[in-house]
Amino acid sequence: MLYKLIKKILFYLDPEKKQNLVLKYTKYIHRSPLKFLIKNKLPTKNIICMGLNFKNILGLSAGLDKNGDFIEIFDSMGFGFIELGTVTPNSQVGRKKPRLFYFPEICGIINRMGFNNYGIDYLLENIKKIKNINTRIGINIGKNHSTPLERAKEDYLICIKKAYLYADYITINISSPNTKNLRKLQFGVLLHELLKEVKFSQKNLCSLYKKYVPILIKISPDINDNELIQIADTLIHYKIDGVIATNTTICRTMLKETKYHEQGGLSGAPLKNISTNIIKKLNLELRGKIPIIGSGGIDSAESAKEKVYSGASLIQIYSSLVFHGVSIVKKIINEM
Repeated sequence: MLYKLIKKILFYLDPEKKQNLVLKYTKYIHRSPLKFLIKNKLPTKNIICMGLNFKNILGLSAGLDKNGDFIEIFDSMGFGFIELGTVTPNSQVGRKKPRLFYFPEICGIINRMGFNNYGIDYLLENIKKIKNINTRIGINIGKNHSTPLERAKEDYLICIKKAYLYADYITINISSPNTKNLRKLQFGVLLHELLKEVKFSQKNLCSLYKKYVPILIKISPDINDNELIQIADTLIHYKIDGVIATNTTICRTMLKETKYHEQGGLSGAPLKNISTNIIKKLNLELRGKIPIIGSGGIDSAESAKEKVYSGASLIQIYSSLVFHGVSIVKKIINEM
């Protein structure tokens, strides 16, 4: 009820301003006697994945808490894991506004944010301040816009080295459609060189800190079958710990109205079938050797189960939390 009221009050605001205000005031509520309005008391349903124990199957996808400013809030909602970011080595403002568009009638979001964030050092300082949370923390990393593609691996290695001690897992984002040419890192020599260096760094850091931090790759939904096979083979070859399927899509064939053709990545309900099909195919290629985290269009227990039946070990939401509020977390976890 509170969430519906807030949405009505903020209806006419730009979506990015609206999202920032909702998060800001939710933080105030979290620190007040009204905390019960956003807190979910949920049963523990332990799941072991990538050598980690997750209290439940549902996580928050990267993008909503880029800088780690709201970790305690999302923890109180009952998520089994929270993925922060995407963060880059240096802060950057991202792409020109407006760059975030809500379409509640189709439960879809289009964004062309462009990795706007305060930099990995800011994020890590926020993580260090957190004392009592009951969820796993993932850190999603990307390259700075100004970094040439051929030097992208340097940005990822900087972030891995800095994040290693503070993350339960690290996700390498090479599939956002909003950073020019970033998706080229998913293929061929660029992918091999990146993963070779990443695994070498992981091995050294594990030896140094006596802690193994799983490293995941987040892939695009806009790949064909041959590309998917090549990606899967490469992930197996380098023994990557997990894969998130999928990022947002640039496809609009499922949406006929031109108002939905804003440039950027489309997430939410329209992405559901595309993402699920990628998970099914990926599951066949990976043959159980690498776990899949399913993301894209999950807005109910039924769509969550569909991702799991297709091969996902864990699942993530973002858009459905925006449109349905905290109750969606409780519904999915209780009915899974």
